[in-house]
Amino acid sequence: MKRLTLVFLFLTFCGTAFAGESQLQKATNVINEIMGTPDKGIPDELLERAVCVGIVPSQLKFALGLGGTYGRGVLVCRKGGNGAWDAPSMFTLGAASIGFQIGGKATDVVFLVMNPEGMKKLVQDSVKLGAELSAAAGPVGRSAEGATDAQLHAEILSYSRTRGLFAGASLDGAVLKQDNDDNEKLYGRKVTAKEILIDGTMRTPRAAQALDSALTKYSPKGGQAFARV
Repeated sequence: MKRLTLVFLFLTFCGTAFAGESQLQKATNVINEIMGTPDKGIPDELLERAVCVGIVPSQLKFALGLGGTYGRGVLVCRKGGNGAWDAPSMFTLGAASIGFQIGGKATDVVFLVMNPEGMKKLVQDSVKLGAELSAAAGPVGRSAEGATDAQLHAEILSYSRTRGLFAGASLDGAVLKQDNDDNEKLYGRKVTAKEILIDGTMRTPRAAQALDSALTKYSPKGGQAFARV
């Protein structure tokens, strides 16, 4: 009986660990598919300015009296703010809203962190977008010429893709929380988002190398340097 219990726990752990790796692969697919159509993707100059990119593959939207969203995501930042794309940190993204529809649909969410100040705020245990970080729906297309002043000064620019339609989408009111359990499974020990994203003390896991390669393909350099504190 004890042996069966150990086997069950091992399989449960492996299944959860592989779920994190699956999110990394899905995030890679989302970036490749979105940037593969530049006329309808993220403007190159905005991606070049970004210090981090967050991807939430297939965020679930639901509504049953009290509507809302929930998804598990991956945040990747440039080492030191302006270096190569570095190790990922896992997070959850959720928001609640009042609604009267019954149903649901899956949506991919992508957001850019546009400066080191926004990057440092995101490593808190929990942060409310639009309140603690300025957020705006991002412009779509080959260039950012049509971007508004609010978009150009936002700390986070966000996008969504549902059923193939990619557009700027506001994340105001959404709450981003660090997924410490998934980070522990990914790195094999307890590790904070600050250690991963700002201190740069973690090596990129094999499962995340394809995502780093995809981001390097579309934005090999850019960002803004920051001082580690």
